[in-house]
Amino acid sequence: MSTVVETDVLIVGSGPAGASAALALSTYGVPNIVVTRYASLADTPRAHITNQRTMEVLRDLGVEQDVIAQATPQHLMGNTTFCTSLAGEELGRVRSWGNDPLAQAEHELASPTRMCDMPQHLMEPVLVNAAVARGTRLRFETEYLSHTQDADGVTATVRDRLRGDTYEIRAQYLIGADGGRSKVATDAGLPMGGQMGVAGSINIVFEADLTRYTAHRPSTLYWVLAPGATVGGIGAGLVRCVRPWTEWLIVWGYDVAAGAPDLTTEYAESVVRKLVGDDDIPVTVKSSSAWTVNEMYAESYANGRVFCAGDAVHRHPPSNGLGSNTSIQDAYNLAWKLKLVLDGTAHPRLLDSYTAERAPIGRQIVTRANQSIRETAPIFEALDGLSPQTPEQLWANIAARKDTTEAAGKQRAELREAIAFKAYEFNAHGVDLNQRYRSGAIVPDGTPDPGFARDPELHHQPSSRPGARLPHAWITSGSRTLSTLDTVGRGRFTLLTGIGGEDWVRAAGAQEVEIATVVIGPGQEYEDPYGDWSRLSEISDAGALLVRPDGFVAFRHASAAPDAGELLTDALRSILGRA
Repeated sequence: MSTVVETDVLIVGSGPAGASAALALSTYGVPNIVVTRYASLADTPRAHITNQRTMEVLRDLGVEQDVIAQATPQHLMGNTTFCTSLAGEELGRVRSWGNDPLAQAEHELASPTRMCDMPQHLMEPVLVNAAVARGTRLRFETEYLSHTQDADGVTATVRDRLRGDTYEIRAQYLIGADGGRSKVATDAGLPMGGQMGVAGSINIVFEADLTRYTAHRPSTLYWVLAPGATVGGIGAGLVRCVRPWTEWLIVWGYDVAAGAPDLTTEYAESVVRKLVGDDDIPVTVKSSSAWTVNEMYAESYANGRVFCAGDAVHRHPPSNGLGSNTSIQDAYNLAWKLKLVLDGTAHPRLLDSYTAERAPIGRQIVTRANQSIRETAPIFEALDGLSPQTPEQLWANIAARKDTTEAAGKQRAELREAIAFKAYEFNAHGVDLNQRYRSGAIVPDGTPDPGFARDPELHHQPSSRPGARLPHAWITSGSRTLSTLDTVGRGRFTLLTGIGGEDWVRAAGAQEVEIATVVIGPGQEYEDPYGDWSRLSEISDAGALLVRPDGFVAFRHASAAPDAGELLTDALRSILGRA
């Protein structure tokens, strides 16, 4: 009897990238196996910020409400506070994560979803449970050892860590989602840029009722300017809310050259006391662990039939809350392409678009996250706190800002400006939503790119240009109100048109690949009562947008076309790699 297990896709790793890849593939009906060397899913909070684009992905995959039910909502995330301790003096706040009134309006206009705080140990079960319910086969305590590939597939050798024996899994494709020290990426020889181990940090998970210090200024993050703090090269400690207001995670720094300290319970509690600033509150330390800040990205995400996603290909600090978001979006980008290649709809060259589209995003977020660390320095410059000095001198510098002198007034202004500038870390809406893809799976329409009217990191700018995410607009269908994003996805292409677009509808129905059609206009199945779609679509009523299964515009034609059938057929051939 053969000892080789067979599947279409083998996924190594059950974190956000691996779990969401499994969920998407199972949703699309693609057989897959997930193996993880660990005995359970994540048991610490780790990644947590969940942005609007990721919530859109989870909405399409049918688990948005499961996440909302367990997550901390957006309105409790946004008073990012800088202080000398939670019980100590406050230096300033920045309205974060879309909670600034102007930013909040931009969030509501951009998407039907809301960002939230969903700790990884709660997110992973949602993704994995739904994946398994839809067909994923999951194996804990199963360690990936190596792989070989040939023209027809990949053979991975794994070890059952309970029994101690090894066996082979034969798959048509392998996804390495095995984290920041990915063995799959190493074995595949993926070229990397940047460096690992830039700085050292410690996570301390603890329980304490800190309601009196936090409920009046609800936030996900509280930054404590304390002597000796070196989080990721930042001269501050971080108190992060896991569950309001009793579960917490502290991030504290260490000299990476000297190595991590002995993480005893006594050491961890001393750090907690230092940052909380109240020795009388009962504290229970749950766990502590050391990690390093990295600045590394893969220049290619694939080698033959092996693809990597998540931290395996972009390794960076948690600044901007980009890690799990980018990981989930990697998997979502890849899954529909694998599905169409596996069922013969697309040529395997469609898979080349995965690196072309996601590698630039990965490099951008690695750069942005590390830049956000460096952009904290002006806060300390305002307090003259960058040069080595005694704790007493730092406290004196902090106190000096309250003086009536001209120098103190300048210090106050500089501190306010430095804290406000952290919007690039805590309100980078454009980084979340302004992704633009260029690849063989996108058909340019020949129009000049107008660029961005405002800062593309801070502000989202909707666009229907090929390569952009379909703009969100509220439309109606009978008594229902739904987003344009709700009309696309579900593993198939969608063509959006309006009155006069009959040729496009007929063309879509004549294609070999499944294309859903959405006609928007008065008296049609979908109507545009607010006129928002007419403004955002950037095409005439008789024009057409062809949207990919991941919600990105693949083809655009601004007006009616007697040769719609030929245009759409040629576009699909190009997108699917069959040109």
